[in-house]
Amino acid sequence: MTISLQYTNVTVNDVDESLAFYRDALGLEVQNDVASGRYRWVTLGSDAQPGLGIVLSEPHAGRSKADGDAMQELLTKGVLPMLVFATDDLDATFETVRASGAEVLQEPIDQPWGPRDCAFRDPSGNTVRISQATSA
Repeated sequence: MTISLQYTNVTVNDVDESLAFYRDALGLEVQNDVASGRYRWVTLGSDAQPGLGIVLSEPHAGRSKADGDAMQELLTKGVLPMLVFATDDLDATFETVRASGAEVLQEPIDQPWGPRDCAFRDPSGNTVRISQATSA
């Protein structure tokens, strides 16, 4: 049996604003853009990792009002699960994302558990970490 992660959802306040971060700053490519009424879901991915994507959607997209309100509250508090991306050139990636105007949470540092990483907030307040494995 083989199992792999196909995509993960990222809740954002504004899909278009978030595209500027995930597509333009991180370099992901739009793979699908689906509208449903006043909401839409945008899937982004990378040729470097075929078959894996992230889906951007607003808190109320596809949810009941109560569930959407709860998701909005968690998003506003900044407590939704973080995303961790890997790169082969952390310093260059950091500079590209910083130049986009993203909020820097942590500049690149060597972590005691192994990787070198940095952290940003996306336009909706989600924490996004970017790491590079260290050479042994």
